[in-house]
Amino acid sequence: MRSDVIQTLLVANRGEIACRIFRTCRDLGITTVAVYSDADEGALHVREADLAVRLPGAAPADTYLRGDLVVAAALAAGADAVHPGYGFLSENAAFAVAVQDAGLVWVGPPVKAIELMASKTRAKELMAGAGVPLLAPVDPATAGEDDLPLLLKAAAGGGGRGMRIVRELGALPGELLAAAAEAASAFGDGEVFAEPYVERGRHVEVQVMADEHDTVWALGTRDCSLQRRHQKVIEEAPAPGLDDALRTRLRDAATAAARAVGYRGAGTVEFLVSADGRPYFLEMNTRLQVEHPVTEAVFGLDLVALQLRVAEGGPLESTPPSPSGHAVEARLYAEDPARDWQPQTGPLLALDVPDAPGLRLDTGYTGGDTIGVHYDPMLAKVIAHAPTRTEALRLLARALERARIHGPVTNRELLVRSLRHPDFAAARLDTGFYDRHLAALTAPAAGRNPATAALAAALAEAVRATTTDGPAPTRFGAWRNVPSGPQLKRYRSEPDGAEHEVAYRTPRTGAPEPHDAPGVRVLAVTPDRVTLEVGGVARHFTVRSDGDRAYVDTGAASYTFTALPRFTDPATHTEPGSLLAPMPGTVVRLAEGLATGAPVEAGQPLIWLEAMKMEHRILAPASGTLTALHAAPGHQVEVGALLAVVQEGPAAIPVPEETA
Repeated sequence: MRSDVIQTLLVANRGEIACRIFRTCRDLGITTVAVYSDADEGALHVREADLAVRLPGAAPADTYLRGDLVVAAALAAGADAVHPGYGFLSENAAFAVAVQDAGLVWVGPPVKAIELMASKTRAKELMAGAGVPLLAPVDPATAGEDDLPLLLKAAAGGGGRGMRIVRELGALPGELLAAAAEAASAFGDGEVFAEPYVERGRHVEVQVMADEHDTVWALGTRDCSLQRRHQKVIEEAPAPGLDDALRTRLRDAATAAARAVGYRGAGTVEFLVSADGRPYFLEMNTRLQVEHPVTEAVFGLDLVALQLRVAEGGPLESTPPSPSGHAVEARLYAEDPARDWQPQTGPLLALDVPDAPGLRLDTGYTGGDTIGVHYDPMLAKVIAHAPTRTEALRLLARALERARIHGPVTNRELLVRSLRHPDFAAARLDTGFYDRHLAALTAPAAGRNPATAALAAALAEAVRATTTDGPAPTRFGAWRNVPSGPQLKRYRSEPDGAEHEVAYRTPRTGAPEPHDAPGVRVLAVTPDRVTLEVGGVARHFTVRSDGDRAYVDTGAASYTFTALPRFTDPATHTEPGSLLAPMPGTVVRLAEGLATGAPVEAGQPLIWLEAMKMEHRILAPASGTLTALHAAPGHQVEVGALLAVVQEGPAAIPVPEETA
């Protein structure tokens, strides 16, 4: 029997998954090697590894996607094995070959299995032969009204890239071109295929683990239906609400899929389950999945340890352990769900999630790190495991609610409200959840009181100013705050932009006290903690300041404020109709024929930006004329950069030069 004992492992990845693999390696006594780009020089996965090798550059194409550099790094560090993690080169057959040709152990499936599953179109043909249920493909060239709606998908990749839903036949040609362009940009392969779009379908998957001794485990089911832009947000195991017959059919189909390609290691077979309970094969991911922790929690397994055992030639037990309880995972992203899921960047001042029985945090960040523009905006995964689904949902929602996350805007509040939504609580799940509920989930929440939180921030600042050697009082023209009168403070809450003005008095002795705030009484104030009695109830506010930002956390909500000057600086205004870059990124394309002087319609996509693995459309704010264009494909832009200007009103008619 083959035995490749792994002593030193290089993880060909970054962030959260690299840290997670290192954790298992430490438990097993394996030396760890990280690779890092220039942008990740101080990243957590680099700090946690025993050894680290630089990949010069910042963009993924120059670093984590350079298989030759990664193999050279493994050899330079004395590694004897490579684990690809997920994303990047994890499903790249050529990389797997290069690793093995270098004499290194590949902690992944056989190259042939990767090749067979790399193209979704070829994979479906193979699965049909194995008896796995499939959706019938649709030829876009001959598609008719009866075939609608259609789902266009990239043959060579996943993560929602190159995916489009087509509900009108007239839109099909344009969407095909757009999907192919995005697929070519993301995967280097513009092949796109079409299949029927299943309304209100559920995304259900089966974790498989196989060894080279003909043992294949099908480790229950996971539901991953809550998605944004076809990317998963909340996952759970087991998938709720499935009858025993359907669970058995899914497990059998996943096992057949694994056996059909001679699979070895960890993989996931994904299905779409229709509203009437019929499953259809989507794809097989020949790697570890982001959501693997929920399966680990339910089965009491370490899937990374099993991957390493299988890669060393070791056998699995003849049968897997029995499942127990329910697990739910939420992906914490640096993004703004209310603004088209725009990714966010900048310093992450604090990332503290409560530690309690049944909770797990997988992250690639700690407080003090910086969220850059080059990679996925996921900060962490928070996982809860409990005896029942209801208990797991409650535990996870409360942990997220109590977390201290200071820095860029995140989807934390969306996650909490999603977990408590009546449809989710009742397991009424499908991939259209956010299409239907996003507006309500991002609307101002009942029970939030930003005005009182802003008051707490102002009181804490007042105490801080009297206990530290701060700057001289701020003056605005001839106006000045004087301690004997009410002190005024203006804040803008983030990310909704609402403004709050609070007033307080600072007596000669004692703590500052609210001014003109009936029903509010100060019980205690320190520079970082305020206790107020509001309507007869004592409430605690933890306050942290960083420059002009104030972060206020309570037991049930968190607030971010930006302190505003007393008077607005007119120089901060921009020209009406200015289109500014909402985040740092790369201009990937412009609307066809877009040029200065062109007429535009309100809501028309004008510019496409790519940032943090997502594509974002910049829309015309009104109908009118494009009077300036500063963007071009390939341009790197910073947040707030002026991309274009639209002058509202009837489109201007060019005046002939000779009559001008």
